[in-house]
Amino acid sequence: MRIKYYLTVLLVFCATVFAAAQQTEYPKREFRGAWIQCVNGQYLGKSMTELREMLSGQLDVLQKAGINAIMFQVRAEGDALYNSPYEPWSRYLTGQQGKAPSDGWDPLKWMVEQCHKRGMECHAWINPYRAKTKGTTVLASSHAAARYPDRTFRYGDLLIFNPALEINRQYTCMIIHDIITRYDVDGLHMDDYFYPYPENGQEIPDQAYFDRDPRGFSNIEDWRRDNVNMLIRDIHKLIRKERPWVKFGISPFGIYRNNPEGVNSQRGSATNGTQNYEQLYADIVLWQDKGWVDYLIPQIYWNIGTKAADYKILCDWWSDYCGKRPLYIGQDVERTVKEADPQNPQVHQMMRKYEIQRSEPNVQGSCQWYAAAVVNNPGNYRTMLEQQYHRYPSLQPLMTFIDGKAPKKPGKLSIEYKSGNGIYGSGKIFLTWKAPKSKKEMNKAVQYVVYKFAPGEKVNVNTDDATHIVAITSETNYQLVGDLKGYTFVVTALDRLHNESKSVKVKL
Repeated sequence: MRIKYYLTVLLVFCATVFAAAQQTEYPKREFRGAWIQCVNGQYLGKSMTELREMLSGQLDVLQKAGINAIMFQVRAEGDALYNSPYEPWSRYLTGQQGKAPSDGWDPLKWMVEQCHKRGMECHAWINPYRAKTKGTTVLASSHAAARYPDRTFRYGDLLIFNPALEINRQYTCMIIHDIITRYDVDGLHMDDYFYPYPENGQEIPDQAYFDRDPRGFSNIEDWRRDNVNMLIRDIHKLIRKERPWVKFGISPFGIYRNNPEGVNSQRGSATNGTQNYEQLYADIVLWQDKGWVDYLIPQIYWNIGTKAADYKILCDWWSDYCGKRPLYIGQDVERTVKEADPQNPQVHQMMRKYEIQRSEPNVQGSCQWYAAAVVNNPGNYRTMLEQQYHRYPSLQPLMTFIDGKAPKKPGKLSIEYKSGNGIYGSGKIFLTWKAPKSKKEMNKAVQYVVYKFAPGEKVNVNTDDATHIVAITSETNYQLVGDLKGYTFVVTALDRLHNESKSVKVKL
């Protein structure tokens, strides 16, 4: 009897695990981002027409791969890949800092339009402190570091806007204010460059500033962290005031702190590498505890089994201690496919990494480093996104701490036939609906979700399962293809933060 009892318990457990796995295999809400960077030089040597063709091609492929958010680098070193009234055009765009695109092209404006046309979010990605990199030999006369050299310091080959100066915080906020008020971006994004990465023989030359105004801190390390904290706090306040629907996200280096005891705790992970807290002076945990960031994308670029920084150890740590805000995992495409899965040496590590990522209770998606690598499809990485992990469209994770009110539902959903003989003729068939009315921007419908249910299927859109989603579109119509007689279609509205309305339905 006891054996029968244990077998029954085991079968129930397995069934529960299987059901849970089935529910999350195609999640209805998942962040699926990709970084498009300028600093790798992929734009150089191309005309603006060639650049648009290249980026448009990348976006088409990324859309097919299920990517629903683009992190577009627009400020790499106090410069601009958009028409800025304050900073010079980037050399990464035109080959010469301060030189404008020959045809008047505004890459950020174009990218926002192109992303939205494809149902993707566009997050403007900036660097707050880097003023000059090694490859920049000449600064434009309009560059802030050229106009105000006393606001910067040298560190190796870098020129850094001094985080200790309030004027630099104000200047960065001015740049962000300009971006979010002139461009319809969905997010403001920063990566891992705060204080410079440590170099042997280099010291940050800020002791005099600390001595002059320690602000009650007894050591310079805490003071430096507070310098960065004040910037993050000010950016958060600015965005909430001016464009509350714009998400403020940060992609920190993958290690918060190394735990000396080698056991995961809030103090840090069982790792041995560069640290946000001690070396970059970025207190990520504090930022999410204070609610100053809306999402985090730690760059967990290492592989499973890496001794100094194991992928699973880090995924576990971030999920355990940084789950108070939506958490996504930064994935390194090329590194992932270069090493075998330790448990199955016949394949690379992508499948195991996704298994780990989607098993973490507080992880709600991932971001691919980098977009062109996804397009190039090493190790069939993109193919696996298309056919498995991103097989169905996905809504963005909810951010009810910003806004949790759903828009009104679409109106007048109907079937429209155009120039043909109906369902079995040569004409086209469309679902059409009316946009719901709204007086406030936060409640405005900006996209719509189209669901399809076969004859006899239970019609239910209030699940975590995305397999019935056929489209997420900004249009108020959707073309139907094939013999769909007896199918039921359901449409809901999404606001800027992807709160979903009640549904309307129609049956063919």
